[in-house]
Amino acid sequence: MGSVYIALVFLTAHLALPAAAQDTESPDARQRARAARELGKGGSEAIPALQKMLSDPEVEVRAEAVKAIATIGTQHSLEPLVQASGDSDAEIQIWATDGLVNFYHPGYLQTGLSATLRRIGTSIKGRFTDVNDQVIDPFITVRPEVIEALGKLARGAVGMEARANAARAVGVLRGRAAIPDLLEALRSKDDKVIYEVLVALQKIRDPSAAPGIAFLLRDMNEKVQIAALETTGLLQNKEALPQLHDALRRARSKKVQRAALTAIAMLPDEQSRGVYERYLRDRDDQLRAAAAEGFARLKNPGDLAMLEKAFAEERKMNPRLSLAFALVMLGKAEMSEFSPLRYLVNTLNSASYRGIARPFLIELAREPAVRENLYPAIPQGTKDEKIMLAQVLARSGDKESIAHLEPLSRDSDTEVAQEALRALQTLKARLP
Repeated sequence: MGSVYIALVFLTAHLALPAAAQDTESPDARQRARAARELGKGGSEAIPALQKMLSDPEVEVRAEAVKAIATIGTQHSLEPLVQASGDSDAEIQIWATDGLVNFYHPGYLQTGLSATLRRIGTSIKGRFTDVNDQVIDPFITVRPEVIEALGKLARGAVGMEARANAARAVGVLRGRAAIPDLLEALRSKDDKVIYEVLVALQKIRDPSAAPGIAFLLRDMNEKVQIAALETTGLLQNKEALPQLHDALRRARSKKVQRAALTAIAMLPDEQSRGVYERYLRDRDDQLRAAAAEGFARLKNPGDLAMLEKAFAEERKMNPRLSLAFALVMLGKAEMSEFSPLRYLVNTLNSASYRGIARPFLIELAREPAVRENLYPAIPQGTKDEKIMLAQVLARSGDKESIAHLEPLSRDSDTEVAQEALRALQTLKARLP
């Protein structure tokens, strides 16, 4: 009975394709749009017919066709989606963009801008999700024509929503080749587009892009200014240090102050020492944390006693983690019960603070001595520690780290094993 049912379902789906295909030639645009929706139920076999509908004179029909192609989501969808990205309608461009990302980052269609789109007369409205941390794994290779299409949209899509959406997509796909397009998109003077470009550049992490954003360090829009400050630090633009110090002095809010000082702390320079000393005693715990990070990256052994005293006296979690990071940076890399390195690893179990401890450990693990002390902690670690330490080694490990990740990829906990396998793929893609 089961096999008969499956056969009937298969036969019904295939019979539906010719019936829907006949309606694609209907003189009624609504009928053609309905046909596109029906064809979308047929899977990859329907893509050639749907691709033809991308040239339909009616926007409604083309929109239904691109939605169907994006939802099918196989490799056969990529070529028609690239084609649709060149459409003259913003909604179609947005659907094409999200469909292209969805192939490389499954589930993106449910969270991207297209999921919220509403057509109101001749315009469209949508809402960007607040979460902007999505990015593909480094070992995933994206077709060059996909990045090229998204780059063109970022600098020249029909509307600013479509441009911002394309900039976000370039970031998710780590589209380094589209950096010139992203920098061109900054000339749009649209805050939403500019912000999405800055976040995309943070994800791509190519220092060559840093000079192109320096003019935004004093932007009047606080959200844009903060993103520009963060990006400048992440891209290691030391030439911008005077502008960062100026932004710190002129900061109009605590948020800007924190972003400016954090960026300065990412660019170690002894001339910043006076700033770190002043803010290490500040009442604001996040400013104290940023100052501690600055001392960490100076790596001056003469600061050790002062930082140990500050660590012992600090009661707030953010600066305490930053001080632990600083102590390990200055050589306190042992893994004893109350050591600063153990403190950072223990914090990986905290949902509230693991997002701070993990980046610190990634930076610290670039040092062989730190990695050597982390390796023994992995087998007896908690589930969260194993998962996060696998991610740390993926980003900062070397060939020796492979031998410590391989046993983890066979862990009895499937989530741990899967993360270790991803880490191995990422690490091997990084290694020469």
